[in-house]
Order: sequence, then structure tokens, then C-alpha cells
Amino acid sequence: MRVVFFSHYFSPEGNAPASRTYEHCKRWVEAGHKITVITCAPNVPDGVVYEGYKNRLWPQRETIEGIDVIRVWTYLAANTGNTKRILNYVSYLFSAVLCFLFFCRRPNLIVATSPQFFCGWAGTFASWLKWCPFILEIRDIWPESIVTVGALKKTSLLVRVLERLEKWMYRSANHIVTVGKGYRDNVLSKVDVADRISVVTNGVDLNVFCPQNPSLEFREQHGLGNHFVCSYVGTIGMAHGLSVVVRAATILKSMNRNDLIFCLVGDGAQRQKILKESQEANVEDMIRFTGRLPKSDMPMVLASSDCLLIHLKKTDLFGTVIPSKIFEAMAMERPLVMGVQGESADIVEESGAGIAMESDNAQQLVDAVLKLKDNSEVHSRLCANGRQFVGEHFTRDSLAEKMLDVMKRVANG
Repeated sequence: MRVVFFSHYFSPEGNAPASRTYEHCKRWVEAGHKITVITCAPNVPDGVVYEGYKNRLWPQRETIEGIDVIRVWTYLAANTGNTKRILNYVSYLFSAVLCFLFFCRRPNLIVATSPQFFCGWAGTFASWLKWCPFILEIRDIWPESIVTVGALKKTSLLVRVLERLEKWMYRSANHIVTVGKGYRDNVLSKVDVADRISVVTNGVDLNVFCPQNPSLEFREQHGLGNHFVCSYVGTIGMAHGLSVVVRAATILKSMNRNDLIFCLVGDGAQRQKILKESQEANVEDMIRFTGRLPKSDMPMVLASSDCLLIHLKKTDLFGTVIPSKIFEAMAMERPLVMGVQGESADIVEESGAGIAMESDNAQQLVDAVLKLKDNSEVHSRLCANGRQFVGEHFTRDSLAEKMLDVMKRVANG
């Protein structure tokens, strides 16, 4: 089977959509299928092209783990602001569709993933141009998600236009795959596609994320010492509500609990804001910022942490999200402090691998971290539960196979 996959993000970028697409495509190639990925020059999150790559008008080809990767030109923009990011997304739409039209043989199937809306439309246009069956993968609900974080107003003309295009895109797909039940229900509340929608969640490669000893070098480099470390790993953006960490650190400091430290691993539009808040609250000594680290370092980072914070702002939409780092932390036998409601909290409760907290509630974050720090029995039990649970339900191998089964059915009509 020949498949063309549209993804704005791809390896060596290490964010969740890039990792999922790469891990799945690698396994499909191993199963004997021809996979072509149309993506950008790697540049996330700073809008700066990675060393060894160039952002050229003419498509560039390379092979990664047997995957045929075509990189197209885009207007580069950092993960901040609205106008430049939209230009980045729209430029990918046009470049990707033109690349497909002139540089790709007609495939058996087109797949497009939509962490950003216009990537989904690239797949839609491509399917029309060469009359190919089309699977739309939903990783984010646009434009609802950008309204939720305050980037656009619900009443704006642009949002109304995007909402119409959203429904049109859903109806145009031969099949829709969502990464969670909440996303599926959101789609079904807008369009009647119940007969052609499936759920394939994120997962984890247990061979990559396996328990290991903490890195003393990492802990020393970032001043973690012998403290109990609660790490947040990922984008520090508008959706993540990480001011709660500053408020929690303030409470802990008032309790003279200087034996705990928060470590924020990553970068994003809100990093400087959170840093400034920590300085103004006089708790910068209790919060460490590592900046963006390579994806390959994540097992080491998790192993060097005592627990992992998962957090999003408190909104109904974010209750449908299942962050992929949940499964990575479980596989590394690190307990979770789950600040996301809905399906994510249900997974943590079912697995017995973490403690749920209400989003934006600093006192509950403090209570959860203290419980893990002061009760070694609870900490050990939660660690052990996680890896067993993901091994039974969320391995990358089984989920890639599930997605491939959907793709075969759609390709065969």
C-alpha cells in the first residue's frame, strides 16, 4: 500500500504529533508499506531551522528509517504570536499541496494529521486533486482550541469562517481517526459521521521508555541536588496554565518546604512570563527552567524526576485531551500529578499510577506533591502500577497496528 502522510511536524522534531507520526510510519514501513511524509524543515518551537537542514523553495527529499520524507518551504515563525503562526500554517498548506501534485505518484491512501487546521485541509485538497481515499486524524479541535486559549474571539468573523471550514473538512474525509474519545464526541456533536470515525489513542514505545537510574549529571547541572523534583515536560504555552506552579511554590515556601523543587523542561510563548512571575513571587529558587531538550533526552529527564506534572488550563475542551507524556511517564515508572480533567483523569484513576488534581488549583498541587514526597509507600505503589498498565493498553506497536487496520479498510473502499 502506498500512503502519503501530511504532517506539519516530523522527526527530528520531538513534539507529540511529530513523535506519533514518525513512530507509526516507521512501523508501517517495517510491515512492507510505502510511506511518504510531506512536512516542513524542522524548526519547532523557535522558528529556527535545525542544523543540517534548509528551508528551500524546492522540495528536499531524505529517507528516515525507510520513510520517504519530503520537506517543503514554509514561512518560518516561532511558537509565539498569532499572525506569523497562521502564515506558517497557510504556507505549509499551499507548499504541501503543490508538492503532492507535482512530486508524488498517486497513492492508495492519503492521511493528514491536524494539530493545526490547515494541515488537515492539505490532505483534503490532495484527495480531491488525485481522487484518493482520505483519512483525517484529529489531534486538536480547531478553531475551538485557539478560542479557548484566548488567541481569537469566538464572535470574530475569522472564527465563524473557520468553523464552517471545520465541518466541511470533517464531511470530506472518508474516515476520521481521533486520539481520544472526547475528541470523537466533539466531532460527532458537529457532524453526523458516526459510521466513519475511530479512536486510536497515543501510546509509548516500551523499548525506548524503560526504567533507568537518575542522571546525577542532569540533576547537578540544573541545581536539583537531593531535592524531591516534580517536573513538567513539554510546551510552556498559553494552554498549559503553568502559573499554578508559581503559586504552588509560594505555598511550599511559606511552609518552609525547601526540600521540593519544580523543574520546567521545555520552551514556549509563556516561558518568560512564568519566569517573571517566579521572580516577583520570590520563588525562583524553587523553580528550574531547563529550556528545550532533545527528544532523546526525555527518558533520562523522567528518570531523574520524582514525579511528573501534567497540566492544562481548566476548560471543557481540554477535558477531551490525552497528553502523550502520560504514557511515557508511566512507562518510566514515574507517578503522575494529573491536572487535566476528563479522559486523562480517568486513565490515571484506572491505572492507579498517579494523583488527580483540579486544574489551576495550587493547593491541590501542593497536597499531591507532599503526599508523594512524604509517603514512600504511596510513591512506590504508583510507580509500579504505571508501566504494567501501559504495557497492557497503550503500546506503540499495538496502536500503530490498529491504525493500519483502519487505513487498509479505507484504502480498500
